[in-house]
Amino acid sequence: MAKVAIVTGGTRGIGAAISLALKAAGHTVAATYAGNDAAAKKFSEASGIAVYKWDVSDYDACVEGLAAVEKDLGPIDIVVNNAGITRDAMLHKMTPQMWNEVIATDLSSVFNMTQPLISGMRDRGFGRIINISSINGQKGQMGQTNYSAAKAGLIGFSKALAQEVARKGITVNVVAPGYIDTEMLSAVPPKVMESIIATIPVGRLGAADEIAHCVTFLADEKSAFITGTTLTCNGAQYIAG
Repeated sequence: MAKVAIVTGGTRGIGAAISLALKAAGHTVAATYAGNDAAAKKFSEASGIAVYKWDVSDYDACVEGLAAVEKDLGPIDIVVNNAGITRDAMLHKMTPQMWNEVIATDLSSVFNMTQPLISGMRDRGFGRIINISSINGQKGQMGQTNYSAAKAGLIGFSKALAQEVARKGITVNVVAPGYIDTEMLSAVPPKVMESIIATIPVGRLGAADEIAHCVTFLADEKSAFITGTTLTCNGAQYIAG
């Protein structure tokens, strides 16, 4: 059955692929973005997907924005928390601002986007909450204590919330991508990229569409018995025990 879905950071990269895949699955999709108006406009015009601009690290902005989406499109039953930023540095050089910005956007945003919607999902007896973590939230990564902590936090959040809402027809799961071929990696020097690919057993980067497929699978009504889990998609680069 078609639902209303919202994807944070949903107009570029992995988020755009997720938005498109959910639309192709028959859902009505809203995609949020933070600042790139030109990219958001281009995406919306090409896809027909409604876009909304707000800062997901701001709770009040999320409450206001979600209310606007529900007024336009109807009750939101699928939430994909994909928005994220990096502010990389070794810990001894990391500033409080670098730490706080990443935690706010990559972790606190998941509370900000989910808490205002959870009561409605409980009342309707259905919900799909899918949080996009990272291979580095599972294994850690030097120079990314802030990012790794935030992405690991998503996993703990999801496990806890899954237990709270399981009897209400709501599932809460995580997708943890590895290195995905998106614009973010385009600036990586070729030799560095070769060294990264050498650590991936399948011998290539992942595709954004492959992450989107994981999301549409978890969002499906037939995935109702899958909750509190982390679905890794990293080409066996890291196998969680």
